Amino acid sequence: MKIFLTGIGGIAMGNLAFMLKELGHSVSGSDQNLYPPMSDKLEEWGLTPKSGFDAKNVKDADLVIIGNAISRGNPEVEEVLNSKKEYMSMAQALGHFFLKGKKPIVVAGTHGKTTTTFLIHWLLDSIGMNPGLFVGGIRKDGHAGFALGKGEFFVIEGDEYDSAFFDKSSKFLHYRPHIAVLNALDFDHADIFADLDAIKTMFRRFLNLVPNQGKVFSWKGSKNLNSVLENYKFAPVEFFDLNEKDSILTFKKGVLQDQDSKQVLKPDLIGSHNYRNAEVALRVCLSIAPNKKKELIKALLEFPGVKRRQDNLFRSENSLVVEDFAHHPVAIEETIKAHKESYPDWKIIALFEPRSATSHRNVFQDDFARSFKGSHLAIITEVFNASKVDKAKRLNVKKLVKDLETKSKSKGLYVASPESIVPELKKLLPKYKDQKVILLAMSNGSFGGIYNNLIDIMRERSK
Repeated sequence: MKIFLTGIGGIAMGNLAFMLKELGHSVSGSDQNLYPPMSDKLEEWGLTPKSGFDAKNVKDADLVIIGNAISRGNPEVEEVLNSKKEYMSMAQALGHFFLKGKKPIVVAGTHGKTTTTFLIHWLLDSIGMNPGLFVGGIRKDGHAGFALGKGEFFVIEGDEYDSAFFDKSSKFLHYRPHIAVLNALDFDHADIFADLDAIKTMFRRFLNLVPNQGKVFSWKGSKNLNSVLENYKFAPVEFFDLNEKDSILTFKKGVLQDQDSKQVLKPDLIGSHNYRNAEVALRVCLSIAPNKKKELIKALLEFPGVKRRQDNLFRSENSLVVEDFAHHPVAIEETIKAHKESYPDWKIIALFEPRSATSHRNVFQDDFARSFKGSHLAIITEVFNASKVDKAKRLNVKKLVKDLETKSKSKGLYVASPESIVPELKKLLPKYKDQKVILLAMSNGSFGGIYNNLIDIMRERSK
């Protein structure tokens, strides 16, 4: 089949293109402003994309897969609609080409999806299950986040974001869940969901797709998940948490243990939120391979972690630079807490760029002010691309910074842009000359490309 991907340059779309090629299809695509790493990967995979959008690009295609960022008015979209060609969203294509006949393990929830998806795949692969994989991230050992897999299971990140301009339902509704993992549920994606109830509706629809021979794993500590499951009666539900009688893992006084053997565990993950991810990953795998606990625990300790999630970019005796994807108040709070627990004698300087569609907005004005607890100083940039949000709805960063001292017990500093952080740090860091310091940079984007500057500053400080 000749398959064309409009918007092939996104990481998920590019990965999908390669997987379709591996199935034996003739694959091509187009995009604007292609840049590394995906532009390089597409070339490496023999998928040289067309630059720009043109109706003639899709003339010969049997199927056109339309990316989430593509909208009406795009010449390729208009040609597809006028010519009555078959078309799908990325999520539909994943369900159609890769999940039929499999037992998908779909990891959903507001937080922890990427890490948990990678972890379940890693654990199952370690015991020879050879599962498929599709996840929006890169493992720290370079694994690109996708695998066809020859086994019966396919582990996939269940994104609640909408599928395409023609399908405003959540992506995970196309993923045919056999096992559903629910890590958390908080309000997010304010650009497409009016309120928390709108997100809950999508989760209820998702749960209704789990067969009665499948299973649902849900975090016991989430009131919002509990409310979604209140009248659910189809697939069996297993609630999980740390430190329960039936827990696999306990985390008390900063020590993670296998509850049965009392073995102290030190995986390349920190924080109770990540240990909950590990708890549910182990539970899912033990539901499939109940006699493999010893092997699974060993694999957990060897898990390399995920890039941009607690990613240590530089470390010395007195300096640490960490990159993290946290951009929601809950994620920021958990990330800072995890580093405070793991590095109790260090000062945390939190760097935050409000960049996501939700963090742009003042819906979390007070929540953000409370989320920096545990940091000694929080340097927060002005909202990225502020013109995208009406001023009346926009996060007031200057007010946020002022509120930090009373609501987070943290000092605050406002800067106009990520680039402005670098000179401020050069002035501030000498005040910490006799102390150990963590620069904890949190953004769901590129953070102005300042990571190398942060590394240079801390490397110089270490001399």
